[in-house]
Amino acid sequence: MPDETRCVRFFGGPLDGRVQELGDAEPVPGTVIRHIHLHGGPKIETRYELGLTEHGWEYRVTATQHEPEPDGTR
Repeated sequence: MPDETRCVRFFGGPLDGRVQELGDAEPVPGTVIRHIHLHGGPKIETRYELGLTEHGWEYRVTATQHEPEPDGTR
C-alpha cells in the first residue's frame, strides 16, 4: 500500500477522485499543473493547484479553458 503522505487526491474537473503518488521532490503548496483533455470536441485545459489540508495533499481545480471549435464552414 502506498504511503498516504506521498499521495495527492484531485478535486473537480476531469481528474476528480483520482489519487496519484507525489514525485520524489518535495511538494510545494501553490504549484499549478495543467491537464489537457483531447476528445472529439474542442480541447479542454484544466488547471489544478496543489494544497496541503488536514486530510493530506490535494489538487483543486483553479480554471478550465475551452479551445474554440473550428468554424466548420467550407
